[in-house]
Amino acid sequence: MHVVIAGGHGQIARRLERLLAERGDTAIGLIRKPEQAHDLESLGARAVVCDLEWAPAAELAGHLHGADAVLFAAGAGPASGSARKESVDRAAAVLLADAAGLAGVGRYLMISSMGLDRADDPGMHPEFAAYLRAKALAEEELRRRDLSWTILRPGRLTDEQGSGLVHLAAPPLPAGSVPRDDVAQVLLALLDTPASAGRTLELTSGGETVSEALRAVLSTA
Repeated sequence: MHVVIAGGHGQIARRLERLLAERGDTAIGLIRKPEQAHDLESLGARAVVCDLEWAPAAELAGHLHGADAVLFAAGAGPASGSARKESVDRAAAVLLADAAGLAGVGRYLMISSMGLDRADDPGMHPEFAAYLRAKALAEEELRRRDLSWTILRPGRLTDEQGSGLVHLAAPPLPAGSVPRDDVAQVLLALLDTPASAGRTLELTSGGETVSEALRAVLSTA
């Protein structure tokens, strides 16, 4: 499998790149800063410098040719400001979808977030509300594209060691947390499962193995 990951230096992305490399697949991580390349190469991935806030779709498509799938794992990050939530969390996700269409890559996975309906909750921090709205709009745009898309909405991310035990379900799932290790394992399983296309799934820690959880959720309408 040949996978191109937007936001290739992110914490989940690097975990997934290592998993792909360990089993002999090819991972290309799109990065903004050339100095990040060494980190990806040490995991067995290849780095390509491409700033998703400025690259035109045709240029980005050139980096996607021959890929079996693309993954949107980029994010503006905390304290980045509302404008960058728009330019990265929404616009860059849409740009990757457009580029995938130009490059003939049908499979598109996107890391989103649980709680997208909470953006207008009283007391919600304005920047986090902007992040939730950007993710919601990105999801809407992706669903309009003629792509085999899968949207994964993890709960609160932690750096605890993954257990391999998760709860994966169609929304809404009760709020919870999940280690980044386990998110990467679920993404790997989704890449291997074409039947997950067209599904929006939420993820927290739970009591089922990744394969059991995925099999169960795909058996439901």
